[in-house]
Amino acid sequence: MHSALLAHFTVPLPIAHCLLPHLLLTPQTLASTSTGTLIAVAGVIGLVAGIVGGLAGIGGSIVMLPGLALLLGYQDETRSEQHTYQAAAMMVNVLVAIPAALRHRRESAIRLDIVKPLLPAMAVAVVIGVLLSNRLEGRALSHILAVFVAAYCVIEIVKVIRRHPDQPAPDEPTSIKRQQMFVIGALAGLAGGLLGVGGGVIMVPLLQVVARVPLRAAIAASATVMCFTAVIASSSKVASLPSLGLPIADALILMAAMGPPAAGGAWFGAKLTHTMPVSAVRLVVSIILLAGAARLGGLL
Repeated sequence: MHSALLAHFTVPLPIAHCLLPHLLLTPQTLASTSTGTLIAVAGVIGLVAGIVGGLAGIGGSIVMLPGLALLLGYQDETRSEQHTYQAAAMMVNVLVAIPAALRHRRESAIRLDIVKPLLPAMAVAVVIGVLLSNRLEGRALSHILAVFVAAYCVIEIVKVIRRHPDQPAPDEPTSIKRQQMFVIGALAGLAGGLLGVGGGVIMVPLLQVVARVPLRAAIAASATVMCFTAVIASSSKVASLPSLGLPIADALILMAAMGPPAAGGAWFGAKLTHTMPVSAVRLVVSIILLAGAARLGGLL
């Protein structure tokens, strides 16, 4: 039996034919699409999100949320499902962050002088972000997220075009200022709790630009911090779903479908961080995510 959410699987026809050609989903068959098929689609979203999250240190939500919007859609104009999607994505972020962090630890890429000041600030801010998100309609959250994702993609594309270096120049400082780490952690946590993203999309660029942290060290720190903050964020968001009139079961089903492939993808993505040009992959991902941003913003 489908859950209340999965019973309204609303794959846009062109996207369904492009991404799932063997399923041949049509308006006539969508209503009878099996739960197994829907879970498989969510699993594919989780796998891609895990690879990207592990590769870029961003948790995976920035892929999962646009992917869920594209393939599952919304039932009404208020887009209340956005709260469910965020809760599910936050839970999966835990499964993405842990294997990624373990892989970075294996590569000796984790710097505790970065992680220790980031963690408490982000932990507090992420709860505040979740509380703020619960006061907004899903439609407003999806539109804010659309702008956020689009801005992230544009910034990533510009960085690749300008060939932002992975390592700081010899005359750039590499020492860490705790005040900077507190501010970066607070901003990442607030955005993560509000929009359901891991926070890495804020943390990694700020660590690079503001604190002059090398890209791989920033990615490793982001994944490590999210091992803890994603647990706090997801617990807070899931616990709040009944107060929003939404069943926890839907979020758990999506998490169960996306989680295992996301965890495996995160391990593989974290390995790629240390073996291939990260910027080139992030450029391709950014271009694809622009389509998800368009869907979140109601343009598709």
